[in-house]
Amino acid sequence: MKVAIPVKDDTLVFFSNAGHTPYFAVYNIKGSGMFKSFELDEVRANPRTDIEHNHEEEEDGHTCSHHHGDEEHAKAHYIMGEAISDCEFIVVKTACKNTAAAFTKQGIKIKKYNGEVDKANIILSKVSAQLV
Repeated sequence: MKVAIPVKDDTLVFFSNAGHTPYFAVYNIKGSGMFKSFELDEVRANPRTDIEHNHEEEEDGHTCSHHHGDEEHAKAHYIMGEAISDCEFIVVKTACKNTAAAFTKQGIKIKKYNGEVDKANIILSKVSAQLV
């Protein structure tokens, strides 16, 4: 099973806004129960072309400024969903309506993480029991 986690860069620091993340860390999860193991498969760039990927600091409380009926903006989200379509889950803190729809359309289940910002592998170990 594959799981995507939005990250800032190759340091694998969690990026809480899934729709504006610069990258996705994609992990392979093997085993079950307390015998699960996590292996980083790759770090993929977010292919959205309608945002800038130069985030030094995340925007807390950022919400999408586009109208939810904006077809071009919605399509940009779907490109992002296609980029991780081989993943069964994505772990997010926040995701706007368009972002959630993009993942759902690809069959990707969304798992919320509300803990402190941390590295992707630590977050994965904290939520792994929910990935069923």
